[in-house]
Amino acid sequence: MAKKLLKNLLEDVKSNSFEQISGQDATFLYAESPTSPMHVATLIIVEGSLKFEDFKAIVASKLHLIPKFRKRLLNLPMNLDYPYWVDDPNFDIDLHINRIRLPEPTNWKTLRELTSSIFSNPLDLRRPLWSIDFIEGLDEVSQVPKGSVAIVSKVHHVMIDGASGVGIMSILFDKSADEKDKEIPKPIPFDPEPLPDEISLLIKSSQDFLKNPFKIPKLASETALYFLQGKISKQLSPKKTVFKNFATPNTIFNKNVSPKRTWGTAILSFERINTLRKIMGVTVNDLILTICAGGIRRYLEEREKLPSQPLVANVPISIRGNEENQALNNQISNMLVKIATHIKDPIKRLEYIYEQTSLGKKKHKTVGAKSLAQMAEAVPFGLANLAAGLYSKYNIKEFIKPPFNVTITNVPGPQNPLYLRGQKILSIFGLTPVLDGFGLIIAAFSYNGLVSITTTSDAKTMPDADKFSRYIREAANELETVILERGKQHPKPQNETLKSNSFFTKFKKYLTDNDVFKNNFDGIIDFQIEVEKTVFPTQILVSEKGVMVKKEASENALITIEIDDLVLYHLYRKKLLLKEVMIQERIKITGNSKNKVLFLKILSDFFNQ
Repeated sequence: MAKKLLKNLLEDVKSNSFEQISGQDATFLYAESPTSPMHVATLIIVEGSLKFEDFKAIVASKLHLIPKFRKRLLNLPMNLDYPYWVDDPNFDIDLHINRIRLPEPTNWKTLRELTSSIFSNPLDLRRPLWSIDFIEGLDEVSQVPKGSVAIVSKVHHVMIDGASGVGIMSILFDKSADEKDKEIPKPIPFDPEPLPDEISLLIKSSQDFLKNPFKIPKLASETALYFLQGKISKQLSPKKTVFKNFATPNTIFNKNVSPKRTWGTAILSFERINTLRKIMGVTVNDLILTICAGGIRRYLEEREKLPSQPLVANVPISIRGNEENQALNNQISNMLVKIATHIKDPIKRLEYIYEQTSLGKKKHKTVGAKSLAQMAEAVPFGLANLAAGLYSKYNIKEFIKPPFNVTITNVPGPQNPLYLRGQKILSIFGLTPVLDGFGLIIAAFSYNGLVSITTTSDAKTMPDADKFSRYIREAANELETVILERGKQHPKPQNETLKSNSFFTKFKKYLTDNDVFKNNFDGIIDFQIEVEKTVFPTQILVSEKGVMVKKEASENALITIEIDDLVLYHLYRKKLLLKEVMIQERIKITGNSKNKVLFLKILSDFFNQ
């Protein structure tokens, strides 16, 4: 009998049906408090009349594609280690999807208040950590057809980050309206694994520790080595002092938060933002930060609470590879950026922020995004839980300056319309968690030609979030006006004056010296270099005779690259990362798969040398 019990116990330990959350995921779990539920939410407006029964059937039919939607967290005895994801044997979809009607008056203000109320309520940590509210009767919401519906989804941050949230959208939504009359598939039966017992969890936890008992000193030594070798100091110009004396002012956003959430949103045109990007030679993210900084500056100035020092923003950076887009977990690192709230002139503010983000990306690249993310694993599990609780309980923020003042995140979403049962998704707004000491977070999300900049706060920190959103729109309009005026004053460059010309000189030599590439590639690489909506063609001809560069277009190129002149120049000067540019869709490469893979490999090696 004892042998049989032992055998069953070992089988449970070997089972892959339960997995432990990561240290980074755990930080979101341990930060939860009665005033700070740590879930993210989306408000989605669906055009036309989507039936509740159809929506529920669609979610049910796709649950097998989102396994964690039927798993819950299971703690170890005495919380000796991070919790594990386990199948929920009592899963019932009716406990997660609610049907409600928008109260009178059925306008945008009522919808925003109802969404705030839903978002303020915590998820039940004893069940799978998600819920959806299906809201009918949007009859008087401006710019929304009568009879449309709203969908408010909540998912705990321990489960997802922004990029994986976009991945869930790709599962639940359709890319065309053709699905309207198709039969909804029947749900695949759910056969949950039995819950592991406490002894199995303890043994598995011990095994994980024994596999890597030196994880903490190893990570610490590797990080120290980067600095001892002087890698970071070599990457950064000695004249730049941006990371020295990185003082953060105390603001009204860095106090205790109340349980009631407030939020507002500003909707901007992605095309108009992209036009400004091309004129200034900066990134979309730089423009988003500058616009948000303008709104923050006016909001604090109006209350006579604007510090003389610039506010510091925490800017999450996705380190998720293409193969990880569907994984439900957190794959993010962070960059701290001074957002120039002390500068009144919008152009000078943008230039200051651009310098900050350029240096930040160099530092981020030198240490390595994966290494930064792994630092969360180096924090002992007990200390992570204790630190999160103590920070709030004992008002530590009152004695030390906050590490940052505001979080500003920018998540690229799908640029083509999405559909639900043939009904078009009109708008998507992202709501994010706030906690004691960090009462303001701004989330930008791009979808189908629009960028929604959604501000989440609480009733104590920012009771007038709708007013703040108006300041965001006004800051965007002000920035656009001055940039367009600057653009008129600068004539369009000629081909000979392109900043990226230096790239082609070095890249030609690199290809000439690379026999592997020349032996596997014979043909034309066609670059379409864009400057202020003018395209300058440049072709690279690779043949057995050598490598030639011509300032002319080609009709039979094996690979075509469309990219902005300044983006290519900043890639060459290592002020931008190729992976970042690809994620933001600021480079377009067309051609067959084999040639694209080969070219991307050589291009990546060139930029990393």
